[in-house]
Amino acid sequence: MDLHHHGDAEVAPGLVDLAVNVRRQPMPAWLADPIAATLTDLAAYPDATRATEAVARRHGRDLREVLLTAGAAQAFVLIARAIAARHPVVVHPQFTEPEAALRNAGHEVGRVVLREQDGFRLDPALVPDDADLVFVGNPTNPTSVLHPAEDVAELARPGRVLVVDEAFSDTTWRTGVDGEPESLAGRRDLPGLIVLRSLTKTWGLAGLRIGYALAGPDLITRLAAAQPLWAVSTPALAAAEACASPVAVAAERGIAAALAAERDHLVAGLRGVPDVTVAGDPAAAFVALRLPGAGQVRLELRRRGYAVRRGDTFPGLGADWLRVAVRDTATSDAFLATLTDVLKERQ
Repeated sequence: MDLHHHGDAEVAPGLVDLAVNVRRQPMPAWLADPIAATLTDLAAYPDATRATEAVARRHGRDLREVLLTAGAAQAFVLIARAIAARHPVVVHPQFTEPEAALRNAGHEVGRVVLREQDGFRLDPALVPDDADLVFVGNPTNPTSVLHPAEDVAELARPGRVLVVDEAFSDTTWRTGVDGEPESLAGRRDLPGLIVLRSLTKTWGLAGLRIGYALAGPDLITRLAAAQPLWAVSTPALAAAEACASPVAVAAERGIAAALAAERDHLVAGLRGVPDVTVAGDPAAAFVALRLPGAGQVRLELRRRGYAVRRGDTFPGLGADWLRVAVRDTATSDAFLATLTDVLKERQ
């Protein structure tokens, strides 16, 4: 199983990109201008002070509880190198880089695989008591399932490091909830908790590489010691500061609300396509679906102009799974029509 396969490998010129979970909209001026302003003076080494302060304010954390990283992916590597775990466990299906980072650092990795018949929902009882390093995504890539915060928090305990990948938390929305439903980013009372965040998805910054870790000061110190000097560039720091502002957070919530409507439209359409099963109750910027012969369907969709993410590289899914990014309703309608035609021709 190729744990390093990602959606960008599916994309090619001329294809409609439904494989990468990154929003592709023009960058707002409040974000573009600070990034552009840094390009006139890159002689100085990066200074993360202001960006760290901004992120700490956003989440109600102490400065010592924030570590800016070159994307959330760098944080996986730092954790794998800095935490001397005896029994690390990854809850699957989920993003595969945490397990890849652990294996590359020499860890023997255990897996807890959630079941489709349970809607891929987290059952804390499935995680072994002796697991001293646990990775879980919330919402989870690729299933798009949003676990209740109390279920995730139940995994925290003394002597264990609990890593919650919230890279897509800013894409979640629930009517009547002011912020991100089920996020643990502001929790300071759970022992051993590390929350990882990414600015890649909503703001289209995959090429800039910016994310951060939130944890107690002792854990942040350990991760920082494993991080290279000046790991986050000056333009990326400017982006982190801008995206932590009240203006950005308000805009983010508006985007998440619009995304929820677009996701509901896509899911309703998929559930109307014969032989297609949508996993669980999608809550993020993508949808996992099961259909017979998904591998060949993916290739045929590619021939007709659509790139979708294969699912067989995710532990706990398999050859009959695909992942599709949520786009605007017109793009989704065109994709649904093409998918329906492909499946009819295979009958």
